Amino acid sequence: MSFNLRSVALAAAVLLFGAAAHAAPVVKGPEHGTLIIAGGGKLGPEILGRFINLAGGPSAEIVVIPTAGGEAKYGPDCDCLKIFKELGATHLTILHTTDRKEADSEAFVAPLKRAKAVWFVGGRQWHLVDSYLSTRTETEIHNLLARGGVAGGTSAGASIQASYMVRGAKAGNEVLMAPGYEQGFGLITGAGVDQHVTARHREGDLDALVKAHPDLLGIGIDQSTAIEVKRDSFKVLGAGHVFIHDGKEQPNGGHYYLLGAGDGFDLTTLTSTAKR
Repeated sequence: MSFNLRSVALAAAVLLFGAAAHAAPVVKGPEHGTLIIAGGGKLGPEILGRFINLAGGPSAEIVVIPTAGGEAKYGPDCDCLKIFKELGATHLTILHTTDRKEADSEAFVAPLKRAKAVWFVGGRQWHLVDSYLSTRTETEIHNLLARGGVAGGTSAGASIQASYMVRGAKAGNEVLMAPGYEQGFGLITGAGVDQHVTARHREGDLDALVKAHPDLLGIGIDQSTAIEVKRDSFKVLGAGHVFIHDGKEQPNGGHYYLLGAGDGFDLTTLTSTAKR
């Protein structure tokens, strides 16, 4: 029997490429620090209180970024501060600009260099991209985590934390994947994060994301629910569910399964460590 070495090599390459293309996502939380990624709606003390505790308590310096809300200016009376004040937080700083040059300045990022925590308010993700992506502001957010701090956010402030940003289209949040607005801050990598899942009937939406991008894990989060992410795992906080989209067929007919409050998830093995 004779062998065509070129054909054998080509077939091997195709097999290797196919295996690589369908390899499991590599998902990682921050090397240091913690993320609180919330699905919108009313957030209870089990979520916001946890965020404040991770920051170091009510006296910790917390930066609040309301830019996703789309307003030109935010003052000290901003509603975005109310939820933290109600839980006793006393050192709150609003950081906001629509000017990328300002966002890239040393003066603007000074509060982030002092802070123990940063919170991204909800709204539309693309505002955060237009203002902060690839600026010193984004760099200092990563640096804050490297110091062992905590970054959190809800709704748009959840999706921006992932390496793949869903629903970034300026045309509307019905568009799941929007060319030009698909890159988030990458605080958690190898994943895309959706929010308001049950309230907006988005249960199966991330199936399309993991089909188009099999190198990503889809994480959908209900309102009043959050995940607390460390380097190689997360746990679920709050009242609703977290939807894990891994591309594998599930009994529900989709490619997702549910986690509830207290459940954990191993980012290395991509398996749940459910409490029940």
